[in-house]
Amino acid sequence: MSAVKLPIGFAGPDAPAEEDLYKCVHCGLCLQVCPTYVETGLETESPRGRLALMKAVSEQRLGLTPRLLEHMDLCLQCRACEAACPSGVPFGRVMEQTRAQAASRTKLSRRTRVARWLAFRVLLPSPARLRMAGWALKAYQRSGVQWLVRELRVLKPLGALDRMEQQLPPLGRFFRVPRGGVVPARGKAMRRVGMLSGCVMPLAYGAVNEATVRVLARNGCEVAVPRGQRCCGALSAHSGDREGARALARKNIDAFLAAQVEAVVVNSAGCGSAMKEYGELLKDDAAYREKAKRFAALVRDVSEYLAALPLAAPTRAMRARVTYQDSCHLAHAQRIKDAPRAVLRAIPGLELVEMEEADMCCGAAGVYTITQREMASRLLERKMGHVAEAKPQVIATANPGCMLQLAAGARKKGMRVRVAHVVELLDEAYE
Repeated sequence: MSAVKLPIGFAGPDAPAEEDLYKCVHCGLCLQVCPTYVETGLETESPRGRLALMKAVSEQRLGLTPRLLEHMDLCLQCRACEAACPSGVPFGRVMEQTRAQAASRTKLSRRTRVARWLAFRVLLPSPARLRMAGWALKAYQRSGVQWLVRELRVLKPLGALDRMEQQLPPLGRFFRVPRGGVVPARGKAMRRVGMLSGCVMPLAYGAVNEATVRVLARNGCEVAVPRGQRCCGALSAHSGDREGARALARKNIDAFLAAQVEAVVVNSAGCGSAMKEYGELLKDDAAYREKAKRFAALVRDVSEYLAALPLAAPTRAMRARVTYQDSCHLAHAQRIKDAPRAVLRAIPGLELVEMEEADMCCGAAGVYTITQREMASRLLERKMGHVAEAKPQVIATANPGCMLQLAAGARKKGMRVRVAHVVELLDEAYE
């Protein structure tokens, strides 16, 4: 992030709270679970070191200088430190707030300002614009233009745009909201749930959304997919646009509460984590404070929801060796590790093998692979080494960013391994 030296100290409603910054007791338990510290060995690239820098800004000893912001930007916001912290430091929240301070008080380049405006204010709030962009990208892939662009390396001088294009997955069938916005249960409906369609999932991983609907219906759920829903706001919040995230949160709260569902089921770990924290995001909004708390209490990851049911028995054996990669915002932010593994173990014939550091970030982290390419590559290299040792036929995970990153790693290593969402495997076992 480009920046100029700013007045020292934090200011405004999104400033990190002092009680959050001073919870750290410097015990160091966060160090060995922090991916950037493990890779670099530098205190400034650890949660403890970053908190020390934040406190220095809060105490007006430092400003939000370009060098200081480099340490913040290198953070993946994987929140592994939160799970390890005995003092309950809400590191994800204070990092989001620090980035919000930087975004509002830092002079960005014109290119960066335009890119942020297009992403966070034009595309993400509008499902229609996202779908139009998806169709354009699908045409780009299937017309042969993508092949030509890559062969001629047309985008190479453009840096970030070239990295974004290289990561674009093959786009298949898009997920379509069912007519009437509701999918009936298979058999007698025993419960009514809502499903987040999302912004990335319906375009890049439409098959995962379809599998989610089928699995829920198979387990006695009437599934509502409200048309008024929007992007969850996670990407906006992580990039410092908390006001944009709040606008999206209000839309989702209204849409799902109006649908009168007993749970809001989410198949993207990052989205589920963000939505479970709407209460904190909107705590200062008098009109939405209570509704946000009520909504957040309804949110369930799909594996979390299924594992709590009397799960319908799968009917088809799956003869496959599978390893599970913990998605950071499921394992660390939501503290859910057992549920996805329980779902996998329910599939007859499936051999679940654990890999080393299964809950260490793979380097995906939203747009991290674009903004921090070197560190993302180092973390992916580490992860694929553990995958190779586990010798799986399938890598299962619970988040689109992880799926994209792991598939890229498998291609780079020439591994003949499939990357799939947990719910896809269960869906196939029902077929």
